Amino acid sequence: MTAPADSDAAKVRVLIVDDDPLLRAGLRMMLGGAPDLEVVGEAGDGTAVAELVAGLRPDVVLMDIRMPAVDGLAATEALRARPAAPEVVVLTTFDADEHVLRALGAGAAGFVLKDTPPAEIVEAVRRVSQGQPVLSPSVIRRLITRATGGDGRGRRRERARERLRSLNEREHEVAVAVAQGRSNADIGASLHLSVPTVKTHVSRILSKLDLNNRVQVALLVHDAGLIPGHDDGEPGSDGTR
Repeated sequence: MTAPADSDAAKVRVLIVDDDPLLRAGLRMMLGGAPDLEVVGEAGDGTAVAELVAGLRPDVVLMDIRMPAVDGLAATEALRARPAAPEVVVLTTFDADEHVLRALGAGAAGFVLKDTPPAEIVEAVRRVSQGQPVLSPSVIRRLITRATGGDGRGRRRERARERLRSLNEREHEVAVAVAQGRSNADIGASLHLSVPTVKTHVSRILSKLDLNNRVQVALLVHDAGLIPGHDDGEPGSDGTR
């Protein structure tokens, strides 16, 4: 588990967005009990997100999906399109494919089910604030299923591989490592790179592919079928690096 921060200045600022006031109260209590996290505000609908983010400047937004006026998916899409947007963790009671994929495609860095143990939700907020994507195991299984079967698989794979051809060889290696869920330190060790160099490569990958976080890189690499064991052919068998 990540070590707690030593001062208020280092605390991760969290905004809670959920239409259930009892759940918001529970999340506030849960997160407020962590010495390195601070709940700076809450909202009951997606309509209030933009104004609250501008005023409170949270590091992470915990976002419900089902809300009455503007749902969490639309709010996430609008929020992540803004410059210097906070990270978003989607917190929901269900994990239907279309919601998972739309949330991650919109730029959410995490997707956590509400029945996840409290300690794991707290840790998810910490990890996302550090640039590490967080997905529930059931969500990961769905992404693997999407990458290995279903309608449109071939078209998705070819489109994804075409986009990845814009990367140079080293960037391609880093992108695949990101999709395997490796940390920057792990990637650096396996590719004999410093952590700052890995971060530079990740930034360039995001820029070249017009993506805004590591989860979207992972989705693209999975769609391309470049993760061993997640495709019916060997990675690179068609000439793709």
